[in-house]
Amino acid sequence: MQLNWIKCQGEVWCKLNSVNLDHAHFDNMEGVYIIWHAGENAATVRVGQGIIKDRLTEHRADPEIQKYNYLTLYVTWASVLKENRDGVEAYLANKLSPLIGERFPNTSTIEVNLPW
Repeated sequence: MQLNWIKCQGEVWCKLNSVNLDHAHFDNMEGVYIIWHAGENAATVRVGQGIIKDRLTEHRADPEIQKYNYLTLYVTWASVLKENRDGVEAYLANKLSPLIGERFPNTSTIEVNLPW
């Protein structure tokens, strides 16, 4: 499945803690997302799914995620239909091995393109 991973204005990666979640772009935006840090050894911090605005708002307040903020946290997301989200999230979790994640869907994976 080919996803359209979103960047911020100027075609740059969005910073998790400063992207404008009140922008109309986020109205009814549901899908999957990837949060990563850009430290010397860049790593995926979290992958997830749901209502993007709500999930990113929660992650901004999550100390487990924010402990990586000193390395600069970035985020990208893509619209994915609800019936495909579990499979896409499972694929992303398997492929990117996020540092944080209590569980991921136990389902058949749906292979997608990565944003990088």
